[in-house]
Amino acid sequence: MITEQLAQFYAVEAQEYDRVYANPDVEDDLDELHDKIDEVLSGHKVLEIACGTGYWTQTLDEVAESVLATDINVEMLELAKTRGFERVEFSLADAFDLPADIGSFTACFAGFWWSHVKREDQERFLGQLRAKLGKDTVLVLVDDTYVDGHSDVIARTDAEGNTYQFLTAIDGQRYEIIKNFPSDSTLRKRLAAQVREIRILRLEHYWLLSCRLK
Repeated sequence: MITEQLAQFYAVEAQEYDRVYANPDVEDDLDELHDKIDEVLSGHKVLEIACGTGYWTQTLDEVAESVLATDINVEMLELAKTRGFERVEFSLADAFDLPADIGSFTACFAGFWWSHVKREDQERFLGQLRAKLGKDTVLVLVDDTYVDGHSDVIARTDAEGNTYQFLTAIDGQRYEIIKNFPSDSTLRKRLAAQVREIRILRLEHYWLLSCRLK
């Protein structure tokens, strides 16, 4: 499950969150990610999990047949709606409790979401996707790679192996945020029971995993 602190942090940060993509150091990696997403999700009917401000929704809107962008935060959805998408609809939804009538899709995209899912909840999350979306649905995950001197310092690790960072929001409040940085081998082990055809693109600052639900 997503922690209350995580939901609050992103609600507060909605107006400022996209600044994380403005760092010149990540420009080349971002270009490569956008190109790979274009390649994998072109022509698909996409369900987007945790769309946030709509930064990645914009890429999906350019290449997908249609997109349903979901998020648990009203603040994020309202901001995403201002981008003027052509093929995107929006829905307030909990990624761990998607509506039974969520719709029919050929692909699912989750950008910078997997790192916030506790290790002990990952199998349940994937199981729900399989139940709601069905066999052979394409799944694409994008997230951060830990980089010394660039990433926020890991503050602690819990008994399940989840790692946490302390982040200060624009309101000045400090939040403890779960942020996992899995290796390629960990990703393959975690997903192997639920998906097939795993492919991983590992860049300096980010990684992208594509696969199909079993």
